[in-house]
Amino acid sequence: MLADDPTLTNPDHYRTLWENDFVRVLEYVDEPGDRTTPHDHPNTVMVTLTSFSRRLFAGDRAFDTQLDSGQAVWIPAQRHSGENTGDTPTHSILIELKGAAGGHGGEALGPTPQ
Repeated sequence: MLADDPTLTNPDHYRTLWENDFVRVLEYVDEPGDRTTPHDHPNTVMVTLTSFSRRLFAGDRAFDTQLDSGQAVWIPAQRHSGENTGDTPTHSILIELKGAAGGHGGEALGPTPQ
């Protein structure tokens, strides 16, 4: 289990949809202006169900991103907090990898280009 599991640190936003020994599938929802507290993610594939804008924070670093509905992006293992900076709700599915494939939190922040 993650040190700061988002389903425990931010249960109003994250919920587990399904899990086995290899992956955990989470649903994430928020409203404009909502913020999350710091939490950890292993290597993850995120599928956006709505278009949204976010700002992610890790220490003194910030990362702004805008994603369109229907995108799939890679999110390397990381620790962050976030804020919905747009004017639309966020709804996404996260497929977290477990074991060696899950990686360890590094310097990455936010999704990476393909």
